[in-house]
Amino acid sequence: MNSIVQRESHAIIIGGSLAGLLASRVLAKHFDRVSIVERDFFPEKPAPRPGIPQSRHLHLLLNRGKIILEQLFPGLENELVAAGAPSLDPKSIGWFSPAGWAPQFSPDLNDLIVFSRDLLDSHIRRRLAENTNVHFLEGGTVTGFLADASRAEVTGVSVRFRDRHNPGNIHTENLNADLVVDASGKVSKTPQWLKSLGYEPPQETAINAFVGYASRIYKCSGKLSDTAPVFVSLGPPFRTRGGAIFPIEGNRWLVSLNGGDRDYPPADEAGFLEFVRTLPTPTIYDAIKDAEAITPIYSYRGTENRLRHYDRLLRYPENLIIIGHAVCAFNPIYGHGMTVAALDAQMLDKCLQKQRERYPEGDLTGLARQFQQKLAKLHTIPWTFAISQDSRYRGSQGAKLNLATRLTIDYMDLVLKVLVGDAKVCQAFLEVAHMIESPTVLFHPSIAVKAIGQLVTVRQKAELR
Repeated sequence: MNSIVQRESHAIIIGGSLAGLLASRVLAKHFDRVSIVERDFFPEKPAPRPGIPQSRHLHLLLNRGKIILEQLFPGLENELVAAGAPSLDPKSIGWFSPAGWAPQFSPDLNDLIVFSRDLLDSHIRRRLAENTNVHFLEGGTVTGFLADASRAEVTGVSVRFRDRHNPGNIHTENLNADLVVDASGKVSKTPQWLKSLGYEPPQETAINAFVGYASRIYKCSGKLSDTAPVFVSLGPPFRTRGGAIFPIEGNRWLVSLNGGDRDYPPADEAGFLEFVRTLPTPTIYDAIKDAEAITPIYSYRGTENRLRHYDRLLRYPENLIIIGHAVCAFNPIYGHGMTVAALDAQMLDKCLQKQRERYPEGDLTGLARQFQQKLAKLHTIPWTFAISQDSRYRGSQGAKLNLATRLTIDYMDLVLKVLVGDAKVCQAFLEVAHMIESPTVLFHPSIAVKAIGQLVTVRQKAELR
């Protein structure tokens, strides 16, 4: 029996990205000690680091994610605003959807807090450091799992540590733990480590639409001072270019361009501006063509969707949990990543609470498998949304959609056409996009009649020609 009673209980998290940080907040409620093992050395102030190569690009926290983060860290929103993060009324944001400009109205959504990813992570790390039972083990690369003699239980990790001031000074430690959580992202080595313990690695599903980013930060001056935030959606298969311009902390504006089907935005200044100029609305181009850039142009192309099916394994060790992008990674263009990381942490908290109700003495038997199965269900909606959209690119690889999914894609096209002229439908769509409501609301008869009516309108126009 895996009991954690009458001694200090210990949980280890592999990876200090957002998924790992949020998980540590939850674990700190259930374990005496929580260790976050991170390869990088964290910057003292908000700044990019190698372990989060996508941090230089636009990050939007959906309403559902913001609610959960505020529950985990009360007052976090006010702290971010005090640090300069703009708070935006959703009405002030222009959205050029695949079907055209969405209506300007006041949706029933909370204000959006816009910030750099570096600012968010820095504030969460600071809040976690206030917990005396949360410890950051920086410069540590996990090299494998420790296991009991039967290899039925993971009992810790082996870590190779570097010295911050003397990188050549390397030593290895074996760290024992009652629970190991892999939050190391898409580079996770858990499949290989499981195989080394005699387990079958999980099957993987990967769908790649070959979407790339290019982003740059501009000084807020001149015409940018009067610019409104704008989001230009991609519209595959025909519209492969999009972009966004949003204010962030420090009186700056972040511009992120994106292109699918290998139509990558260039990283040189002339090519970057030309790409902006070709977007279906001149709004972003007009705002930045004479603006002062204060950073280089940064590119990122690691946008494939990847799902590891840990929930389907016939044999699975005790005391090992995989969360975040280590189990399910989405194309970041849909803005699900941070919110899903928050949902993962919330699910972990619920599972640990139920485990404690079942085994008050601290037994963790069965927790890991049960959690991975529940997590798989939790990821179904955002995963389905991401792959259904990415499968629409002509050059998309890996997508195998059934008839029901294809019909759903066609139906959503009709919904997008309706919402550009219907504020109520747009409201429903935004609530789904922010993961406040289930996608089923978009199939309500009041919306379905309008969406399907688009087919009649198109057919009538065709007959008149």
